[in-house]
Amino acid sequence: MDQTKQDEEDYGYDLFPDRNPKDKKQYFAQSLFTFNHKCRVMLQFAMETSPYAKLLLSAMKNSGCKIFKDRHFSCEDCDGTVSGGFDAASSQIVLCQNNIRQQGHMNRVVAHELIHAFDHCRAHVDWFNNYRHLACSEIRAANLSGDCSFYNEAARFNFGLKEHHQECVRGRALRSILAVRKISREQAEKVVDEVFDSCFNDHAPFGRIPHSKKDAKFAYRDYANRDRYYANL
Repeated sequence: MDQTKQDEEDYGYDLFPDRNPKDKKQYFAQSLFTFNHKCRVMLQFAMETSPYAKLLLSAMKNSGCKIFKDRHFSCEDCDGTVSGGFDAASSQIVLCQNNIRQQGHMNRVVAHELIHAFDHCRAHVDWFNNYRHLACSEIRAANLSGDCSFYNEAARFNFGLKEHHQECVRGRALRSILAVRKISREQAEKVVDEVFDSCFNDHAPFGRIPHSKKDAKFAYRDYANRDRYYANL
């Protein structure tokens, strides 16, 4: 599905004031150094210890898209409603330093945005002109990043039984699309429904849905050892 004319679309850049190509205003209210420093420290810790991030970083490298912390991550002040974003135009992940205060939150945001980066690397994703491509990556990011883990859903006071995980993924993907695209809720729901089954069942590079940190550790172990059998032949 094609979007409207590009000059009528802001592509969500209004959520990230420092990189809005239309806004030429100077931002006098800058973040405190401590915010930026804390963001970078938490990012480094996530890259070194989170099994979600470690697997995704390895997969990116093996796909020919090695991630460099200073080049591909940027800690910035954002709109109060978002925690991060993937800027496909610059192949850069934005981390909202004014909204990410805890290490667990940073780990989830890094994993979520790295899934978008992985999709950007492995496929010809048309982020700006194809809603189906955007919806697919948002579904995968919500499904595989830990966003919809039991622990996180309980912390949001969201409880459910049968197919609760699927509904969480669907809902979070829908909200992400509506946040960054000028599209009606009805249109967004239609697009999500059209691609949901195939994208929900695409678990690359995890090989499974990592419902918890323990699951992610097993997935990372399996990924790291994937070539061991063939190396011994």
